[in-house]
Amino acid sequence: MLNVHNLSISFGGEYLFKEISFRLNPGDAVGLIGKNGAGKSTLLKLLAGQMEPDEGGIAANKEVKVGFLRQDIDFEHGRTVMEEAYQAFHEIKALEAQLEAVNQKLAERTDYESEAYHQLMVDLNELTHRYEILGGYNYQGQTEKILLGLGFRQEDFERQTTTFSGGWRMRIELAKLLLQDNEVLLLDEPTNHLDIESIIWLEQFLKNYQGAVVIVSHDKMFLDNVTNRTIEISLGKIYDYNKPYSKYLQLRAEMIAQQLNAQKNQEREIQQAERLIERFRAKSTKASMAQSLIKKLDKMERIEVDADDQSVMNVRFPVSVTPGKIIAELKQVGKSYGEKEVLRNVDLLIERDSKIAFVGQNGQGKTTLAKILVGELDHSGHLKIGHNVQIGYFAQNQAEYLDGEKMVLDTMIDAANENNRSKVRDILGSFLFGGDEVEKYVKVLSGGERNRLALAKLLLQPFNVLVMDEPTNHLDIKSKNVLKEALKNFEGTLILVSHDRDFLQGLTNKVYEFKDGRVKEYLGDIDYYLDQREVDSFREIEKRDSLSTDKSATTSGREDYEARKKRKSLQNKISKVEKQITALEKDIADMDHSLLMDYDTVSAEPKFFDDYHNKKKQLEALMQHWEALQLALDT
Repeated sequence: MLNVHNLSISFGGEYLFKEISFRLNPGDAVGLIGKNGAGKSTLLKLLAGQMEPDEGGIAANKEVKVGFLRQDIDFEHGRTVMEEAYQAFHEIKALEAQLEAVNQKLAERTDYESEAYHQLMVDLNELTHRYEILGGYNYQGQTEKILLGLGFRQEDFERQTTTFSGGWRMRIELAKLLLQDNEVLLLDEPTNHLDIESIIWLEQFLKNYQGAVVIVSHDKMFLDNVTNRTIEISLGKIYDYNKPYSKYLQLRAEMIAQQLNAQKNQEREIQQAERLIERFRAKSTKASMAQSLIKKLDKMERIEVDADDQSVMNVRFPVSVTPGKIIAELKQVGKSYGEKEVLRNVDLLIERDSKIAFVGQNGQGKTTLAKILVGELDHSGHLKIGHNVQIGYFAQNQAEYLDGEKMVLDTMIDAANENNRSKVRDILGSFLFGGDEVEKYVKVLSGGERNRLALAKLLLQPFNVLVMDEPTNHLDIKSKNVLKEALKNFEGTLILVSHDRDFLQGLTNKVYEFKDGRVKEYLGDIDYYLDQREVDSFREIEKRDSLSTDKSATTSGREDYEARKKRKSLQNKISKVEKQITALEKDIADMDHSLLMDYDTVSAEPKFFDDYHNKKKQLEALMQHWEALQLALDT
């Protein structure tokens, strides 16, 4: 399907990888692994045809269709979830428009015997046949099936995409990709924004997929469950084995051990030959034997051990001052978003030096409570933060708050204070930003590199309580292990939101489970919690809870017709107002530009400023109207 031959690419004069070759065949499910910055996302872009290599090439079978799930996505405003998902069917949607036009013409004409009418009937027949071949009568049902599998509900289908978080929009993009008829799928961190139930669904989908898949992921279990081949990029070379991730690691370790043994044996042989050469060289009767040994050594092909990239970040979270015994006290704390109650009457006492894991399905309030604790969300009930408590907070989307137009070094210097500004380069070095790396712009960093920078920036503020929401997203497996070790050594209070059992093991001594607006405390580590729930993994809990949710949803019935009708009406009004706002903003921007370029001429025009101020008033009124409509929709 795809044949990669002697592919090389460099940045700033240094090769990211050089002369790599491999072939993708139908049925290949490849886990593409390597440390952050090794070139995984770059290789995906090369395979997708979005970048050109410096050397080598990629040959593809004729008309091979390649689908690429990127990390950066952009949606057109005004579309609903279903409308955006339908963008996967460009040709079908175009045919629908043509069919509608032909049917409209047929309805308007009465010259049934004419040549023109006959041609319209021929066109209708051909378009209908093509529409049927492309699956025009099935694509809507298929779209619903994929969206439901990725965690959307029926009532979400008519919501505007702009009302969803970045994670949910990524799911829409994934749905579009899975709906397209691609022979090759390139997936860059597809599980980062999925809950476990959706990950299980995606695993099953990919297991049944007939084409080739290349997946960049730092989720070991996902790679083991989906892939049958592993390609690692390390120090500019690739290592390619027909095994899933965990088995590949074993084989790679065995291969390096064999190479080391062979290298030691060869070195002993070389040393023995060199000793003989020195002994024979001085004797005329043995000179020819010495020359023979020298030639043998010259011809000997030296065994090399494949280098393994062992560079990892060096993280240590320092504690500021010792806080009081009580870190936070929550009484009857609650939080709702419109009619959706996420937390209800939560009572918690968090003591100094606690190591706590927040677990539970997506949408159950883990991130909400984390944000309440750090003061980012208002809430009902009472929250009291203890004496001398200084909280360091790493949000789930922390990397998104970085300014892409700044360089790495400037990002850190701007966030530093007088006491730690001199340590900025040392901190960056600990997070693998050395030498020219600090001069890179944030916008060119990979997802993992941005996460490392966000972690480094966190060290510039003093804290004794660390709240981290999914900190391992985008981190390579080695960096994830280093972060885990740093958190083990952290001497303050730790609160971790995570669904990664491997990461949580050994880090916490208390588990708070979030479910149905409540928080239940388990006085033990993550293994104790799973033992109490009588399961081996979070996945089993997700499956069990989702089954009970489905049953209750079935008995509760569907939303009544009038409520749906009202929601649809509000969504249409919001879409219309958004278009008016966009048009007005463009007009005002054009007028601002005119004033900037030629103030004297423009300001001399009669009624220019009256028109300008009227447009600004209209814009303000429309914004207020939009807020009112959005509030009505949310509630």
